Amino acid sequence: MIYFDNAATGGFKAAAVTEAAVTAVKYLCANPGRSGHRLAVTGAKIVLSAREALAAMFNAETADRVIFTKNATEAINLALQGTAKKGGHIVTTVYEHNSVWRTLTYLQERCGVRVSVTDGTAAAIKAALTADTYLVMVNHVSNVTGREADLAAIGETLKKTNAIFACDCAQSAGHTPIDMQKCGVNILCAAGHKGMGGIMGSGFLIFDKKTEIRPVLFGGTGTESRSTSQPLFYPERLESGTLNLPAIAALGEAAEYVRPNLKIFAETLYTLTDALVAELKKLPALRLYSEPNRFGIVSFAAEKIASAQFADILSEEYDIAVRGGLHCAPVIHERLGTERDGLVRVSFAPQNTLKEVAAFVKAARRILQTAI
Repeated sequence: MIYFDNAATGGFKAAAVTEAAVTAVKYLCANPGRSGHRLAVTGAKIVLSAREALAAMFNAETADRVIFTKNATEAINLALQGTAKKGGHIVTTVYEHNSVWRTLTYLQERCGVRVSVTDGTAAAIKAALTADTYLVMVNHVSNVTGREADLAAIGETLKKTNAIFACDCAQSAGHTPIDMQKCGVNILCAAGHKGMGGIMGSGFLIFDKKTEIRPVLFGGTGTESRSTSQPLFYPERLESGTLNLPAIAALGEAAEYVRPNLKIFAETLYTLTDALVAELKKLPALRLYSEPNRFGIVSFAAEKIASAQFADILSEEYDIAVRGGLHCAPVIHERLGTERDGLVRVSFAPQNTLKEVAAFVKAARRILQTAI
């Protein structure tokens, strides 16, 4: 199979990543942070090492505020629900994923939170700010078009306000350097199984020292066990229950693998998207919605074939995996006018090749010819 669905879940795992997960499953049956014997301590050291690797990769203030989740969705829920202010105001963008939209809808219904939606530019966000804006939620890279928000410009805009700057980096983490302190990002949410190159079941939330996040899950942490109240210190305050040690071990190795290769990976993804965009522009029956980018995303619509059908034909007849539909991001599709049939999304990993791109273009031509 030619796997072009990396924006959903990355198809390539480095050997060190899979080995770390397998080793944890086979040999580290103990629960990190719960016991004092050798296996538990070894597991705890692996967890700490992964926190430190992620803190270094994103220039976080401290590894204590690197929180492990099962995916980016859980991290976003923590960020939004854990900072919610009754009757407060949030500014966001049309590019957000349903991880954001559905959580914001919940906060509107339950907490009376007001939400302003912008085009994601620093100027539009600045214009939407009010005296009671307590959080700005920005999708760094659109999972639909590959469009990138200017985090540094937005961070500069928010520097003299009291608003928390939260970013959904599900599609950018592992594809481009992200410096939280340089960009003024207070909260970063990301998946471990996409560009980071980890395995499914991994995600993370990173936040700075001036930001406080309330827990939304309560339970055992292995600390302060005499108390029936949740600990006040991080990371335990936000990590109740048994951690996914195999996924965390894999994510730690993934961060070490990806970090020194970010530049070459970004260049490769740009080359692949540039090549595909150039070829698809030659096909008059297609409309493109992406420009060449460092995140490996190219989306398009066919005149006579719905996106889901196009994706199904690619899978069934050509063994090429892409994604059709709305990609869990309904608002940007409404803005693009593609809410009825959605788009076909091709999403690359750095390990994909120009030969595979050529095979895709050949298949797309045949599908379009059949539809005439």
